Amino acid sequence: MMTSKVQLIVVLLVAVGLENCSPMSFDVKPEFIRTCRFSDPDFVGCSTNSVQGLFDKLVTGIEGLEHVGTIDPMKINKIRILQGDGPVSVNASLSRVIVTGFANTKISTHRVDSKDFSWDTHIALPKMRIEGNYHMQGRILVIPLNGHGKCWFEPSDMDIIMKTTTTLYERDGHVFYNVTGSKVDYTISGLKLHMGNLFEGVKVLEDSTNQYLNDNWRPVSEALKPIIAKTIEDILLAIMQSIFHQLPAEYFVADLPRSGQ
Repeated sequence: MMTSKVQLIVVLLVAVGLENCSPMSFDVKPEFIRTCRFSDPDFVGCSTNSVQGLFDKLVTGIEGLEHVGTIDPMKINKIRILQGDGPVSVNASLSRVIVTGFANTKISTHRVDSKDFSWDTHIALPKMRIEGNYHMQGRILVIPLNGHGKCWFEPSDMDIIMKTTTTLYERDGHVFYNVTGSKVDYTISGLKLHMGNLFEGVKVLEDSTNQYLNDNWRPVSEALKPIIAKTIEDILLAIMQSIFHQLPAEYFVADLPRSGQ
């Protein structure tokens, strides 16, 4: 997904408020969670439905779940992007970012490894929109970009593969997932985008550049893929870390091992 020559740093200050918070937990399993067992003949199907139910509930919010609001829309304070070499070379930031589209998340499959408890999740997302205020200096493909203003990116028909690493720990008599990392790859069938106030507001150059980027969305999407993938990755990781520090893992998989097993 990323060559060794590409250096990419994305820092997201996500509105889930993970910092300086002590984890809470649910002493009683919420009704919307479907509990599965590794020993189930159709464990993958059960687990997929269970995670789908979690995403469906996150659309409206889960009562008692702290530091996680609704997932659509999702607000991010800032995204910082540094990337050199390759088809994209930018020094950019997005602020006051709003991400929409996750309300239509469909979990195609969700597998939990019975040995290391990692997850392999396939997600179908019909459309996602990232919009906010940008500052950018650099280039995409052969186009030099320099400006600041409002922008939006809208990939469509996303097929997302998310691989998540976890460890187990115990607290208050429950088993929890410690979500330690996540890697995202994806394919899309289309990309629309717009960046306002390029070239210090020279309208002719701004319009022609946006037209060129949209007309050539396939190479543009490949050029932007590390940035979009990392954005999705960090959004989902922050949300999952907060959720699973509060919702016991045993509510999702009943036969997870405990200490001494």
